[in-house]
Amino acid sequence: MRHYHRTHLTPDEVIALADQFFPSLGLSMTQAASRQREFAGPLGRLVLRLSSEGGHYTRIDIETDQTGESRLDRNVKRFFVQVHRAADPAHALRAAY
Repeated sequence: MRHYHRTHLTPDEVIALADQFFPSLGLSMTQAASRQREFAGPLGRLVLRLSSEGGHYTRIDIETDQTGESRLDRNVKRFFVQVHRAADPAHALRAAY
């Protein structure tokens, strides 16, 4: 599956969050570049790519080798929540019902 998220965080800040978050799931980093990371483990494989968008946004693209709503895909969404909280710590997440 493919996932994306836009944030005001810099690419370096997003990479630092990814380097902490994904190894905590049991994934090992298999490739590292300045704006790209690849992780693999028992949950599957994912590729994280960062790009600048609109001058002040960082676009995060994550592609997994899983289909449907896998455990890895749910954790990618959890990672996006952490990125959002890092960008705006005062934001309170609320249910939409």
